Amino acid sequence: MSIRPLALAAVAAAALSACAPTTFPAGAPTGGPAAFNAADFAWSQRTGQAAIEGRVAYAQDGKSYACVASAGLTPETPYTRARFRTLYGSTDRAAVPAAVVRARTVPDASADYTGFVRSEPCRDGRFRFSDLPDGGWFLIVPVRTGDEPPLVLMRRVDTRGGRVVNVTL
Repeated sequence: MSIRPLALAAVAAAALSACAPTTFPAGAPTGGPAAFNAADFAWSQRTGQAAIEGRVAYAQDGKSYACVASAGLTPETPYTRARFRTLYGSTDRAAVPAAVVRARTVPDASADYTGFVRSEPCRDGRFRFSDLPDGGWFLIVPVRTGDEPPLVLMRRVDTRGGRVVNVTL
């Protein structure tokens, strides 16, 4: 049985709403509570020269996975780091069933940080985020194979010195 488009969009939206990285650019807050604070995200709103070019090449048990919809990019802050640790069990990288991510509970779940999350379509297994400032980011990509339940791939990525970072998930 396949997931209907609306349900698939809901899965992708849920996956994208759960993003966060681990290192901070100069001047960004590095400690304190994991409470949501919009000021912690300010650095990520600057325009930079860095980019993240990604591709999905994920396989498990002999099955290849493909992007479901879009890739999401969330700035790393104390709030998002704590959130990702809870949702994905890591702040480095993970491959977790989307249903498991949605079922986990995070403190301050109603905090609205989605305005700081970037989204780019995944076409032919590839995506690109451009004009990024230096800093830590959480990359989230919902994937699936056949009729199996979707997974969410998460990877922490650093942008530095205006360079292009190539990521293979």
